[in-house]
Amino acid sequence: MPHHIFTGFPNLQRATNVTFQSHHVSRAKRGQVLGQRGGFRGCTVWLTGLSGAGKTTISFALEEYLVSHGIPAYSLDGDNVRTGLNKNLGFTPEDREENIRRISEVAKLFADGGIVCISAFISPYSKDRENARQLHEESGLQFFECFVNTPLEICEKRDVKGLYKKARAGQIKGFTGIDSAYEPPENPDLTIKTDELSVDECVQMIVQVLEENNVVPSTTVETVRELFVPENRVEAAKREAESLPQLEINKLDLQWTQVLAEGWATPLTGFMREREYLQSQHFGCLLDIHARGVTNQSIPIVLPCQTEDKKRLEGCAAFSLWYNNKPVAILRTPEFYEHRKEERCCRQFGTNNRGHPYVKIIYESGDWLVGGDLEVLERIYWNDGLDKYRLTPTELRTTFRKLDADCVFAFQLRNPVHNGHALLMADTKRRLLERGYERPVLLLHPLGGWVKDDDVPLSVRMEQHRAILDEKVLDPASTVLAIFPSPMMYAGPTEVQWHAKARMSTGANFYIVGRDPAGMPHPDTAKDLYEATHGAKVLTMAPGMTQLEIVPFRVAAYNKRLHKMDFFDPEKKNDFEFISGTKMRTMARAGQNPPDGFMAPKAWKVMVAYYQSLSNTQ
Repeated sequence: MPHHIFTGFPNLQRATNVTFQSHHVSRAKRGQVLGQRGGFRGCTVWLTGLSGAGKTTISFALEEYLVSHGIPAYSLDGDNVRTGLNKNLGFTPEDREENIRRISEVAKLFADGGIVCISAFISPYSKDRENARQLHEESGLQFFECFVNTPLEICEKRDVKGLYKKARAGQIKGFTGIDSAYEPPENPDLTIKTDELSVDECVQMIVQVLEENNVVPSTTVETVRELFVPENRVEAAKREAESLPQLEINKLDLQWTQVLAEGWATPLTGFMREREYLQSQHFGCLLDIHARGVTNQSIPIVLPCQTEDKKRLEGCAAFSLWYNNKPVAILRTPEFYEHRKEERCCRQFGTNNRGHPYVKIIYESGDWLVGGDLEVLERIYWNDGLDKYRLTPTELRTTFRKLDADCVFAFQLRNPVHNGHALLMADTKRRLLERGYERPVLLLHPLGGWVKDDDVPLSVRMEQHRAILDEKVLDPASTVLAIFPSPMMYAGPTEVQWHAKARMSTGANFYIVGRDPAGMPHPDTAKDLYEATHGAKVLTMAPGMTQLEIVPFRVAAYNKRLHKMDFFDPEKKNDFEFISGTKMRTMARAGQNPPDGFMAPKAWKVMVAYYQSLSNTQ
């Protein structure tokens, strides 16, 4: 028999004025989390409203949000469906009805497969939407009709695709809202007013409905767990702290108290009890039985104490934490357990060599750990001129909303920024724009807690970062410079999970990971203590962090031919020069300028001033 070659359906493209919309969530990302939280979650969220109401924007944002929280979801967009399954349908009343009938069946299949199906269609006729609901309910599937109630004048003002203008000019016939009727829902499950709410707020409204109907666990609703005493109870709490037994803490303990208080370690309610400590040490996660999922917590956040303090405080229902003769917090229902230092260090750092600076700190700390619920009396300030940069996760979320960010990519650093870093950040922004994001915002987030003595101090780094922004090496309008309050532990791939996980609390979607993150030289051999690529590899596999997409670090070096930092090309290796940290420090001490294009001149002056001040002091 002859072979017939299929060349497509002739003359079936009847729908025009449609544009394919790219998903933000990749197939690999979706597959990574399908079924991760267990339990059947299949349902359909049906977004209906005028063209330009915001259905597609909400749909893709909701899809991305659910997938990042381990909930399988897929968005069916009207334009996308009309470029494939329904490409043979136009916009007559009969074709509109068939369009919705088909998509109702498809949505039901997705829901039956355990996926939260998000349908974003104008679906102008009440009868068709009711049929879609009935189709689901007859199969025992939940169906949520969400009316995206945006006024016609707002939709027409937005007119992203220019369709209203064409409809007003008579170039498009049968356009909903102009010369074709839209029948608004009489009793929708949810009404969303996009002219009054941000995209995030719209998403949270839908997630709340899903949570109330037992589709998603309560932990899916976005919350940052701050541990501050409510404002109306502060004075009473201070009086109570004065009356309680006291435990004096050091500066490092206070930094961890700040981390907990501001919600960076959500969902922890205080310093780890033994059960949480063991989960962190052995699994790198906190097990959330109620949510049937996990929260990454690769490093323990613990409070050491001496044996005398344990004997004095054991049996107390609560005691207060003091720093510099001032009450800071109350620790309730405390639990004391042995501080097994060698085991902790070997598990966390892969070594118990006391030449490692944080290992040394652990061995010099108390022989007991105490955990409990923490109530922090007030915001912690350091009064060093940098407190305005110490934004909490909640404050950062507010900042991103004000910038109208549709995604946030975070870059942590404990070193000065050179143009190679800036190249990576700019390239990440470019790729996000290509993926369909319109307003990506960079969170430039230097670590602000304890660091080892030979690291550049926070004040100098912040001055250098500001100079980078002043010279517009990074776009100041789309960059948020803030301080991450965590101490540095130099625990390599174990610690980099903490750095990434903490940024999830800010709502960040992407995290840039560099070479040898949280690494340092071996105390004895001076070779890398951790394999330089393992941090990035571990992050792509780490459990409990599906909200973040990891952006691997691309190696940059100075291109001698182009006189700028460039991504390294092994085939042209002779064109490149790697300027090490040692060489940079040597040039700065000598007051020499680096090659043009290595670092912004104003930022380089900051480094020269710092290293020359060290030389003068020495």
